[in-house]
Amino acid sequence: MANTSARTGDTVRESYSARSQEYVDLFGSVTSTHPSDRALVSSWAATLTGPVLDAGCGPGQWTDFLAACGLAASGIDLVPEFVERARTQYPDLPFEVGGFEAMDAETESLGGVLSWYSLIHHSPQDIQTPLAEFARVIRPGGGLLVGFFEGATVGTFDHAVTAAYRWPVAELSQKLATAGFEVIETHTRTGSGHRPHGAVTARRLP
Repeated sequence: MANTSARTGDTVRESYSARSQEYVDLFGSVTSTHPSDRALVSSWAATLTGPVLDAGCGPGQWTDFLAACGLAASGIDLVPEFVERARTQYPDLPFEVGGFEAMDAETESLGGVLSWYSLIHHSPQDIQTPLAEFARVIRPGGGLLVGFFEGATVGTFDHAVTAAYRWPVAELSQKLATAGFEVIETHTRTGSGHRPHGAVTARRLP
């Protein structure tokens, strides 16, 4: 399974690297996001104390948003082009290249982790690994916010960059509970002009 995860990570990194500028142009600003998403992240950020990690930060727009909310925010991403862009765009914030299956952060050192559409390429067999790592680095009582593609059943689809997965809220919530989190809120958004969106806020249990 580890080899499968490594191959998936390589595919994700290479696919996003090849289209990094296109991605930045389309999604590299929080102004391209839905207003309710910005409201959700802002209200979630207000519940946190201590440093927060933007896991799968892309070009850094959400990391900067979290910093503007008054948090000590940092970002990590597999894609070197994204990290280079983030460091240039937001030079006062720390960004690192890397995955989040095994992070450098100390155990229980973070007040929260934002994983906004950064788990969408993890299969149902692999997703427990990063969730367990989030649980390791978040202090008890700390927060996790996950944004994802919502669907009636767990299944893969042809994402614009590389294959991704949709999740029912209940099934992803169960994965979070298994990893050691208490689900606080769930959100969905569907309808014309919207991709099927889901979000879950959770708290790290002792």
